Amino acid sequence: MAGIKVGVQVHPQHTSYADYRRAWLQLDDMGVDTIWNWDHFFPLYGDSNGRHFEAWTTLAAIGAQTRRAQIGCLVHCMSYRNPALLSAMAKTLDHATDGRLILGLGAGWARRDYNEYGYPFGTPGERLRNLERGLEIIKERWAKDQPRPVGGTIPILIGGGGEKVTLRITAVHADLWHAFGSADTWGRKNRLLDDWCVKVGRDPAAIERTVSINQHSFGDLDELVSVGARHIICSLGAPFELGPIERLLAWRDRR
Repeated sequence: MAGIKVGVQVHPQHTSYADYRRAWLQLDDMGVDTIWNWDHFFPLYGDSNGRHFEAWTTLAAIGAQTRRAQIGCLVHCMSYRNPALLSAMAKTLDHATDGRLILGLGAGWARRDYNEYGYPFGTPGERLRNLERGLEIIKERWAKDQPRPVGGTIPILIGGGGEKVTLRITAVHADLWHAFGSADTWGRKNRLLDDWCVKVGRDPAAIERTVSINQHSFGDLDELVSVGARHIICSLGAPFELGPIERLLAWRDRR
C-alpha cells in the first residue's frame, strides 16, 4: 500500500492573523504533508459575524512562507473568481511555492457568501456547469500562458460527493478527490468514483483519495484507509491545539 498522507485544514475564523500564521508555520515544521484553508467570507460555526480571513490572500501570504508541505484550499468556490484570472493566480502561487500548490475547486454552496458579496447563487445545476467550464478554461490557460506551471500543470483537487455530476466531473478533471463522511458513506462514493473513471476512460488510480476528519474521529482512521482513503485531512479550529495533530502524525508514521 502506498504511504498515507496527513493534512490539516486550519479554519481561518475566530482568530488573529498572527495566530493563524503561527499555526500554519508550526504545522509545516511538524511535518504534515498538506495544509489547507477554506473559501468563505463568514465563520461557519460560532459567532456568524466573528473574525474571518479571505481564502486566496491567506493562502498566498502564508502558504508561500511554508517550506515543506503542499498547500491548498478545501475548496475554492469557482463562482467567486473569473477562471482565467484564477488560472494566473494559481500559476503565480505555484511558482512562489516551488510547485507545492494544489488547486482545490468546488461548485459552491454557502448562500450567505453569495448573497452578501453580490454573486448570483443560481441552481445547483448552474453552479456545477460553471465548475466544469471553469476547469476547462483553467487547463486551457495553463497549456498556453507563460511561464508554464512548475511541473507543467498544477494538481487539481475537486471537493464534493454528488453522485451524478460532481463525481463525473472529478473523474474527468481531478488529480485528487475530497469528501466527508463515515467509512461506509465515503467508501460507497469512492467506489462510485471508480465506476465513473471507467466510464470516462480514466485510470481510477490516477486520482488521489482524500477525506476530512476531526480530532474526535481518529478511531475511524484505519477503517477509512481500508475503504480507500489515502490522504487524511484533519479539521483544526482556533485556538489551534496541535497535540491531536502530533498523534495523527504518529499514526501515519507507524503505518
